[in-house]
Amino acid sequence: MTLMRLQRALARAGVTSRRKAEELIRAGRVKVDGAVAVLGQSADPERQRVTVDGRMVRPVRTVWLALNKPIGYVVSRGDPEGRPTVFHLLPKVPGLTYVGRLDVMTSGLLLLTTDGAAAHRLMHPRFAVPRTYWLGAHGLAATAVQHALTGRIVLDDRPVKVLASRVRPAGKSVEVEVTLAEGRQRVVRRLAEQLGLKVEWLHRVAYGPVRLGKLPEGRHRALTPHEIREIERLHGPA
Repeated sequence: MTLMRLQRALARAGVTSRRKAEELIRAGRVKVDGAVAVLGQSADPERQRVTVDGRMVRPVRTVWLALNKPIGYVVSRGDPEGRPTVFHLLPKVPGLTYVGRLDVMTSGLLLLTTDGAAAHRLMHPRFAVPRTYWLGAHGLAATAVQHALTGRIVLDDRPVKVLASRVRPAGKSVEVEVTLAEGRQRVVRRLAEQLGLKVEWLHRVAYGPVRLGKLPEGRHRALTPHEIREIERLHGPA
């Protein structure tokens, strides 16, 4: 079962706002499987009968998408400079929001969902959801980069949460795979600069349990039921 707070379920179904939904619940106008609901109660709107004043609430299915974002696209609904946004590459889905930004010159995996509460959890530092990136850079030898990544790196007076890293030489440059348990703004680029590296390209390949895989650039796919279950298993239903 996918449980959620009743006021959230009513808001997502387009019945009313969360605040107004709380008023309806307090007034005894909401029922779950025929029983009067109470404030704070959770329900599965896809499996349980939720009614307001006797009228059944039709649930709205949660949408989860993975996009392989190309370079040059802005992660935003609109851009004052007229640059294309990632929403030009996606179907028109009401309430679709992105899970963490990628800057305009970074490519790779971008998660999007209509589940705003789950998106918030996946981005919140408290949950330390891992993100994996590949980058090409120059300025240091591979052995020096690997040694630096195993040490303590501080940005904004806080250590960067590096979970894993691999480095290999690539001609005069290095290729780095790094997994971070945080998503501070431009954290990978700033981390590289802190080490004395000049970033040539940056690409995100995983976010939590979802991997980019062979998804073509500019294309999107729906998350699998297994991926969605893994997101819920890690962080609980919203």
